[in-house]
Amino acid sequence: MSFSRNKYLTKLIEHQHNHLIKVITGMRRSGKSYLLFTLFYNYLKGKGVDDEHIIRVDLEDRRNKALRDPDALLEYIDRRMVDKDMFYILLDEVQLVHEFEDVLNSYLNIPNADVYVTGSNSKFLSKDVITEFRGRGDEIHVFPLSPAEIHEAMPELDWQQLWELYLHYGGLPLTVLANTEKDKAEYLKILFKETYLKDIKERNKVKNDMEMEVLLNIISSSIGSLTNPQKLADTFVSTSKSKLSAVTIKQYLDYFADAFLVAKAERYDIKGKKYISTPYKYYFSDIGLRNARLNFRQIEETHIMENVIYNELCLRGYSVDVGVVEIRERDDKGNSVRKQIEVDFVCNQGSQRYYIQSALALPSPDKVQQELRPLRNIPDSFKKIVIVKDDILIRRNEDGIVTMGLKQFLLDERSLEI
Repeated sequence: MSFSRNKYLTKLIEHQHNHLIKVITGMRRSGKSYLLFTLFYNYLKGKGVDDEHIIRVDLEDRRNKALRDPDALLEYIDRRMVDKDMFYILLDEVQLVHEFEDVLNSYLNIPNADVYVTGSNSKFLSKDVITEFRGRGDEIHVFPLSPAEIHEAMPELDWQQLWELYLHYGGLPLTVLANTEKDKAEYLKILFKETYLKDIKERNKVKNDMEMEVLLNIISSSIGSLTNPQKLADTFVSTSKSKLSAVTIKQYLDYFADAFLVAKAERYDIKGKKYISTPYKYYFSDIGLRNARLNFRQIEETHIMENVIYNELCLRGYSVDVGVVEIRERDDKGNSVRKQIEVDFVCNQGSQRYYIQSALALPSPDKVQQELRPLRNIPDSFKKIVIVKDDILIRRNEDGIVTMGLKQFLLDERSLEI
């Protein structure tokens, strides 16, 4: 079984020969190497490019350790470029090369060099694409498999089977391919410990690794909850009986985000049209890793569904924030008071905007009103949507608010436009 990853392959094909460094980012084991070294390589071969003009270097392979030296890598690539025809340079895990920016910049002005690199660290790649390449870097972010990609590869699974597997084990390709649920769980646990945690600790020279792991447990237990470093510091004291400063907590959170393990969603004041500095929310890039961290003890479908929706929106290219709507209401004494109510997601892409609520179920009129209340108080005409777990026919109410099922949202990439 294989996964087509057509969305990402199409992007690579569209960005060929654009005189930019194509930087493929994403968390470890999300499929970056497969995309570049198998799917894109096969595409090039299918277009008649011979092996002599495809320079592939897996820098994570110990056999290529010598090429982690920037000068050795430059010499190797230069030695391979023996004529004026186009050469495709494919480098995997380029952040392992010291001063890799200089290496990549060396090929920006060579007309017959088309460069593609992968990396698993936003600190080394995303930020450096902006600062070092000065607009000459082109980032393509690869996410774990989406439910739609798994459905395409495994059509024999009905929706309930697919959702249950995704709810528990997420979308890392080797997790999906594992034969049994036991194998999936064991793979995720080992991956978390031996790859992600080890990588974060070694890269950032973390000394108090036990405290960092306690913080990771707290974050894992509270996906989709509003928080900030000071609040987490207080929680840390109450749960572990030891202190960790808000400054250190922020540093650790940045480490998690730089490894693409988690993503931070900022709060946005919809009426005031401004960002609110704190608190904010954290979501896991792969829900299976989050569950493995907690030994699969906290499978809260409400919060996991919200996390999955967040990831899907990011995958579709939206910039996703947590919305805040300020309203005025009368209290029990009849006094006018200001309140802030939350919209789960404010999604922007160019001139498009959607407001989205995640609701596991709407079992009563009161619950319906609770979910619709923030959307009804948004003073603009952008589309407003409630996503529920039930597989329902899409419907609109008198306010124009759309309610759709999770299945339709996840499996139909154009669902928001319906």
